[in-house]
Amino acid sequence: MPHTATARRSVGIAIGSGGAAAALAVLLLTGCTPSTPQPSTSPKPSSSSSAPAAPKLDPTGDADDNKAYFDSVNEKLVAAGGDLGGRTFIDTLVKAGFDKAAMEVTADTTAVGLKADNIQFSVKLGTTCLIGQYGNIGYHSTTALAMDTGKCLIGATRPIDW
Repeated sequence: MPHTATARRSVGIAIGSGGAAAALAVLLLTGCTPSTPQPSTSPKPSSSSSAPAAPKLDPTGDADDNKAYFDSVNEKLVAAGGDLGGRTFIDTLVKAGFDKAAMEVTADTTAVGLKADNIQFSVKLGTTCLIGQYGNIGYHSTTALAMDTGKCLIGATRPIDW
């Protein structure tokens, strides 16, 4: 048994030495900490809650400048439901401030009188175009340069004569 007691003492000394070294390290490091509180890197809640600004029409801007507004107008229309034909999109865009004379729209019906799967509509802004599409794929939009013809849509469009 004396052998076991010696082993305990050796372990106790090793633990005691390790504990003393750890305590000394804590004391030394404590002396190195700054006395002034450091600023927190976590964001603090704002006292005023401000929602992102709603997009607005920029009459002097190009298609890229106005895409967010174009989308917000059309997405609200789609969410409201109802008759979502070409005339409704054009009339809604006119009410939102876009120039009717700069617009194009495809037919709501096919050559054989069936409802078109999708309709396209556009607004030309300078040399750029906002192009929207609505139908069996939902609503999508893009921007593009106007074609050499000065038009935004390829193919047959219908007159906007209302």
